[in-house]
Amino acid sequence: MQNPSELYRFETDAEPQELRASVMIVTLGGFVDAGNTQRLLSDHLLATTEGSVVASFDVDQLLDYRGRRPGMVFDTNRWLSYEDPCLALHRLVDRDGTPFFLLTGPEPDYQWERVVEAIRQLVVALGVDLVVSAHGIPMAVPHTRPIGMTAHATDPRLIPEQLNPFGRVEVPGSLASLLELRLGESGHDAMGFAIHVPHYLAQSEFADGAVTALNAITGATALNLPIDDLVAAAGLNRAEIAQELAGSEEVAQVVAALERQYDTFVEGLQKPSLLATDVSELPSADEIGAELEQFLRNVAEDDDEGPTA
Repeated sequence: MQNPSELYRFETDAEPQELRASVMIVTLGGFVDAGNTQRLLSDHLLATTEGSVVASFDVDQLLDYRGRRPGMVFDTNRWLSYEDPCLALHRLVDRDGTPFFLLTGPEPDYQWERVVEAIRQLVVALGVDLVVSAHGIPMAVPHTRPIGMTAHATDPRLIPEQLNPFGRVEVPGSLASLLELRLGESGHDAMGFAIHVPHYLAQSEFADGAVTALNAITGATALNLPIDDLVAAAGLNRAEIAQELAGSEEVAQVVAALERQYDTFVEGLQKPSLLATDVSELPSADEIGAELEQFLRNVAEDDDEGPTA
């Protein structure tokens, strides 16, 4: 492996000891991010907290530009601008003045192990105690019910006991997932939240998913993160979704069926035994896993086709 430290550079003259913070939030895109959960989360944090970039990565070594071409603006007879890809580590401050890090940018296409080791070096140098990530996954759930999530961590003590809809399932990897795995192997604490986004909204913006992610991160880290703007955006988003549903009887029927399924499941949990209710129509963990795997395969096929030149 080439030297991981050559992948990044510090953008400040301050010594790493002066920049220390205990939490690093990671939003590096990924193969699947239903409801644009990560992008909404990172955009919100950058817009509502003060801070600066403390380190940046050499994206020329890490991105496939032809696989996802950056945007450029052409006007009449000249090029005006270029959307320069940026993978950077920001040092931000919460509402109580507590510093934290946000590592955000496009997920690298190349050199995953080297990138992971570079991030681990930054974790050590900057005194990070906990690395946290969140993203959205498509699920057969209605947007009109509480948003669920699946928590995962390098150590079970980091997450509470939960009813997990998944058993063992194989899915395409992501850099954030590999980072969590490698950090755990090297003795560092890391955790993540997979937010359950209604599958019919997976390709749209679903701000309630980002609100759920932010609340989960706040609960895990004790950071006092701003949330008001995101909650307001979620309210507007729900109104837009309701308007679209009103114009589509077919989608409205799908949502109603999901609501019945969800309510039946919750009712069953509240009874002394799951045998006390009819669960014959509820999907099993294997069925949920198979549905997710099929969704990911479809995304992979679309991804393999790539953009046209």
